[in-house]
Amino acid sequence: MILVTGATGHIGNVLVRELIAKGESVRALVMPSDDERPIADLPVDIAWGNVLVPITLERALEGIDTVYHLAGLVSIAPGQEELLESVNVGGTRNVIEACMKMGVRRLVYCSSIHAIVEPPPGIPIDESCGFDPSKSRGDYDRSKARASLEVLNAVEQGLDAVIVCPTGVIGPYDYLDSIMGQVIRDLASNSMKVLPAKGGYDFVDVRDVAAGLILAAEKGRTGEAYILSGNYIDINSLGALVDELCGQKPVRRPRVPMWLVQACANCSDFFCNMTGRKSRLTRYSIETLLSNANISSAKARQELGYSPRPLRESIADTLKWMAESDRLGTTA
Repeated sequence: MILVTGATGHIGNVLVRELIAKGESVRALVMPSDDERPIADLPVDIAWGNVLVPITLERALEGIDTVYHLAGLVSIAPGQEELLESVNVGGTRNVIEACMKMGVRRLVYCSSIHAIVEPPPGIPIDESCGFDPSKSRGDYDRSKARASLEVLNAVEQGLDAVIVCPTGVIGPYDYLDSIMGQVIRDLASNSMKVLPAKGGYDFVDVRDVAAGLILAAEKGRTGEAYILSGNYIDINSLGALVDELCGQKPVRRPRVPMWLVQACANCSDFFCNMTGRKSRLTRYSIETLLSNANISSAKARQELGYSPRPLRESIADTLKWMAESDRLGTTA
């Protein structure tokens, strides 16, 4: 049997679907406070627990052969360092210790491209760049880098584990409204009236990430990391593509100068710190749009047989799922 932590998340629920389609028996680690809608219609064994409570992990791991550890906190908001450290690093450490205690055969840890050291522009980002928390851009990146090092340290102690590092994840079954899911929805409904003058990133379909996780479990070499990237698109081309796929005339969205975008992001960070509210416009999100997005998945392609689909297909399927789930609202 297979255990998936973070099973109600975007990657998690799609991974559960892929595993079930392959005929696997799946147990999902679910916190009592989780929204169960993403897996409510799936034939899974629910294990109530929390990665921060070791005894619940040990119970969930009874009879488990392979663990996919996806549970974690994704945050681009400022002031989250302590919580990110607790959940992403401490939670991963607890999962590792439980796996070793319960004799789990293999652990697959879902890290992030942001955990890998980013070289200067023009130099490709690949697995050889390594994990170094001291060179991370923000608190989230640092926590994922530290968690990845925890996994590698456990490998040295005898744990059979591999790491995967997806880029920006998009795609259908986004029940809990990821940041990029909100962006695509807002573009489709024309509620996003302006866009940054420049910037973009590498986005990968959630279904390809799920397939890559399974490939890593089946073929990945112990102690290795594999980048799961997709395709680069700049933010303005993304807007045009969404307009086209929605069958509407191209929407004229003013391009905001980057100095003004960055100033607004600084104000947004201050507002978030003062109120505790979340925002998609933060210094971290703008830095990501302007960062080195020359990302290579050559290792995963060669060793695992990883093959991501075209970005156009991902966006089209995302919009279709949103429409069928009544999540698009009114298109202007």
